[in-house]
Amino acid sequence: MAISIIAGIDFSAPAEIVARQLIGVTVLIDGVGGRIVETEAYDREDPASHAYSGPTERNASMFGPPAHAYVYRSYGIHWCLNFVCREAGHGAGVLIRALEPVAGLDVMRARRDADDEWLLCSGPGKLCQALGVTRAHNGMALSAPPFELLPAPGELPLIAGPRIGISKAVDVPWRFGLAGSKFVSRPFR
Repeated sequence: MAISIIAGIDFSAPAEIVARQLIGVTVLIDGVGGRIVETEAYDREDPASHAYSGPTERNASMFGPPAHAYVYRSYGIHWCLNFVCREAGHGAGVLIRALEPVAGLDVMRARRDADDEWLLCSGPGKLCQALGVTRAHNGMALSAPPFELLPAPGELPLIAGPRIGISKAVDVPWRFGLAGSKFVSRPFR
């Protein structure tokens, strides 16, 4: 049986709930990572979701068990990391948009060829490059190496707003961030 509760998060819950609860959780991949400061929720009934049209070879992991990774390439350039939620077969996930770097900063700086901490993980493509995420991580359980998720340090102040870079369901307020964080990819409006 797959593990669906990790770091105090029940990944079998709806994506918009999991996306909120992930703020403040630390994600490490082979010991490199940081605190999640920005997420976006996507659900099968959501026209902006990769799952909206049903399962395909590309999005199959979204329809798999909760608490697994869904990794896809955006615009043929950048890898994007999502955490699958809801029950297997539903098709929902949370895009990890930005991290506050806390572990393995030298490795991140080398991978990103950047010294400024904001440039390391302030966007889904940047954070995947910094953490070394590739398609090889697609479908992996978040409860086992190379992944490690650590609980948030208590309740944190959140901010919500519309998601970024989509053309459908643009007003749905399913982008969540740590209020006041300088590490979000873009300011909330």
